[in-house]
Amino acid sequence: MFETVRKAFQIKDIRKKIGFTFLMLIVIRLGSQLPTPGVNPEFITNFLETTNAGEAFNLLNAFTGGSFENMSVFALSITPYITSSIIMQLLTIAIPKLEEMHNEGEEGRKKIVAITRYLTVGLSLAESAAMAIGFGQQGLLKTFNFVSCAIVVLTLTAGSAFLMWIGERITENGIGNGISVVLTINIISRIPGDLTSLFTQFVSGKSIASGSMAAVIIIAIILAVILLTVILNSGERRIPVQYSQKVVGRKTYGGQSSHIPLKVNTAGVIPIIFASSLMQFPVLIAQFLGKNNGTGIGNEILKGLSQSNWCNLSSWSNFKYTWGLLVYIVLTVFFAYFYTSITFNPVEVANNMKKSGGFVPGIRPGKPTSEYLAKILKYTIFIGAVGLVVIQVIPIFFNGWKGASVSFGGTSLIIIVSVVLETLKQIEALTVVRTYKGFLSA
Repeated sequence: MFETVRKAFQIKDIRKKIGFTFLMLIVIRLGSQLPTPGVNPEFITNFLETTNAGEAFNLLNAFTGGSFENMSVFALSITPYITSSIIMQLLTIAIPKLEEMHNEGEEGRKKIVAITRYLTVGLSLAESAAMAIGFGQQGLLKTFNFVSCAIVVLTLTAGSAFLMWIGERITENGIGNGISVVLTINIISRIPGDLTSLFTQFVSGKSIASGSMAAVIIIAIILAVILLTVILNSGERRIPVQYSQKVVGRKTYGGQSSHIPLKVNTAGVIPIIFASSLMQFPVLIAQFLGKNNGTGIGNEILKGLSQSNWCNLSSWSNFKYTWGLLVYIVLTVFFAYFYTSITFNPVEVANNMKKSGGFVPGIRPGKPTSEYLAKILKYTIFIGAVGLVVIQVIPIFFNGWKGASVSFGGTSLIIIVSVVLETLKQIEALTVVRTYKGFLSA
């Protein structure tokens, strides 16, 4: 890894790309400190710390790099773009017109990207309006009126659109996928504060022995989760494929051996995001309606849906809310199967193999191959879903047991590791291309 980075800085073009990316990241972090006009930032801080619904916004706060907590102009970050991209990906499968557009090549891709941009602006308007009206009535706005709400809506929408533009510029002129890089730098910006909180809570003020032991345990847990994340993202099941030989005149074509790589974590963090969003939705609705601090069965359900109440071993009255964790695990596994089933089509893969003269050794082409791929895919998805659950549950467990609340949970770590690995692969590919160019020109 370090050798790849060292070689990259020796090549002028790559050095410029890295410099441009770094400059854009500085702009993002500076913008994250600019307050939205007319808002009371202390309201969001108190809201996240004192209400049951605050837990539902912790993932958003992590994705925005604390911009949501500060209610800066980048409070929405690029989350509307991520949501619109997921929606478009699902609609492309469901709507034939969008599927045709997707299969048109570069022109079709440009049309889908344009639709995604418009959808991003629409979602930004809806989300910012909901926050301005819902939270504005509860103290977010210093003066709650139409003008104040309009200023907040326009500011947050413009901030989200600007970040989307920066992400696209990084993709074109910088290193890595711009949207992923923006999301990752926001998550990483929260890590120093989280480590400081852990140090203050478990190490500072303790005896040397207990403090050292706590520090070792914290470091071991973080490294273990990172290692599991790397293994999960790098793991893949390779299905061997053999291509038959064709004799044309005096030349023989084909006969090569290849493989179909099935990633263990095929769906990435999408299942976790879907499961978390579905469980947090009732809590958010209750908050906007002012029902989040009520009593009765409804309040018990809301407590069970909040991650902060899971794995609380202090008493049975608190531990009973861990049923929400079981629901969360079931939803994660379900969405892992659901999302993979709409993004990977075994029948289409089998037909493409058959057309190109490929086959899986020991399996007949056509329907038997598609059935074999579907069977292997089910096992692979299950392993990946279990890995996602383990990585996500470890921080949740220690949060409920010891109150170790941090923003870099399983979801954040999976995103960071995935983006870092992909960015390093791109740097390595660019380095190899430049090296070959130099060799050929010589």
